[in-house]
Formats: sequence, C-alpha cells, structure tokens
Amino acid sequence: MKLHHTSVKTYGISLFLFMILAFLVVTQPALAQTNFQVGLSFMAGFPQGEFKDNVDQNGFGIGGQFLYSPSRSPLGIGVSFGYMVYGEESRREPFSTTIPDVEVEVKTTNNILLGHLLLRAQVKQGPIRPYVEGLVGFNYLFTETKIQDVDDEEEIASSTNLDDGVFSYGGGGGVLVKLYTGKIKKARTWSILLDFHARYIVGGEAEYLKEGSIKRVNGKVAFDKIQSKTDILTTHLGVTVEF
Repeated sequence: MKLHHTSVKTYGISLFLFMILAFLVVTQPALAQTNFQVGLSFMAGFPQGEFKDNVDQNGFGIGGQFLYSPSRSPLGIGVSFGYMVYGEESRREPFSTTIPDVEVEVKTTNNILLGHLLLRAQVKQGPIRPYVEGLVGFNYLFTETKIQDVDDEEEIASSTNLDDGVFSYGGGGGVLVKLYTGKIKKARTWSILLDFHARYIVGGEAEYLKEGSIKRVNGKVAFDKIQSKTDILTTHLGVTVEF
C-alpha cells in the first residue's frame, strides 16, 4: 500500500507524541489528590494542506477546555472547544427598496467551530509543567450573514448561507507555567497557570465558503462553494485554573 507524504507525516507526529506520552506516564510520581482544570485562551488558526490552498487568511477566536485527572495518574480526560473567524465582509445597504433612506450594516463571517474529546498526559508538579495530548471530534464550518443596526450593532436578522460538519482528530502539546497558588483546605490547593499550546488537527473533507464566495447579481445570490480537507494548525495562549 502506497502512503501519501501527508499520511507519513501525520503518522510520524502521532508516534512521536505517543512516545512522549508513554515517558510521562512511566516517570510521573504518584499523586494523592484529584485535579480539575478549566482553561480559556486566545486562539489562532493556520490552514494547512488543501485548506491552505483555498483559504488565504488565518483564523482568530477563543478556545477552552475542561479536564478531569483521576487520582494518582498523570493522565487527564476532558473536552475541548474552539471558535474562530477566518474571513469577514461588511457593507451598508438600504433597509428596503421602499425605505432607501434607512441603512443597515450587512456582515458576512466565515467561521469554524472545533469540538473534541481530549486525552492529556502531563507533569502535575513544579512551576513548569509540560504536557502532550490527543484529540478526536469534529470540525464544523459555517458562513453566516447578519443584518445589524448601524449605530449599536443590534442584530435585526440573520441567515446561515452554508454549513458542513466533518470528523477530525489530532495531537499537540504545550506547557503550563504556575502564576499563583492558594489554599482551599489543608490538603488541597488551587492554582492559576499560564497556558501555551499548539495542536495539529486533521479535518475531513467539507464544503465551505470564503471571502468573495458569495455573488449577488440582479437581486439574486449564488455561492461559489469549495470542497477540500480541513486540516488546521492552532496555537493557544491563555489561563488555566487548577483545583
């Protein structure tokens, strides 16, 4: 069986991350307490492969995760989410043909929503805590057009022009840096940590739009649909609360 270059690259990265994960599991000392982690971060997305060939803009948005780590284990399991805008267009139009003296703002955004189950192996002690993780879930791409009030941006109406959801999976790694630790009880503490991590998400083939994909001619609308895989590299910088 002949493997494509991208497949070999993906398998190689996965094997490397698995080796690091196994090392952390074997070398991590036993811990007595159960940990929860809740994080929120600024998120940037960089299309890869076919997705990059079609979309020439990066995405920006927010991401977050909730993680549960069983007692005496360096492994954690949880959920991760992310929302990014990878393209935006806006224009002013008359409210209607019969009310041309009132204008509204018409805004179109190209969006991607990421949702994944998350498995993480991490160092739980010390001021600097590296970790690796694997993910499985979905990429949901949708383009939405809204009509807003010009002055206060209050939404008047909206419509989803095109949407598609596909299976996705990936892996990544990062580091937590302790900023503050406080006491809950004598045997328990809580901490605030700076979190930086990156993930490579392999996304299935989806139909989507980008800037300029919506054409308006003689009062009618047409969509220039694109279909390709949706691989994306994401970077995250944020804060995690551990308790």
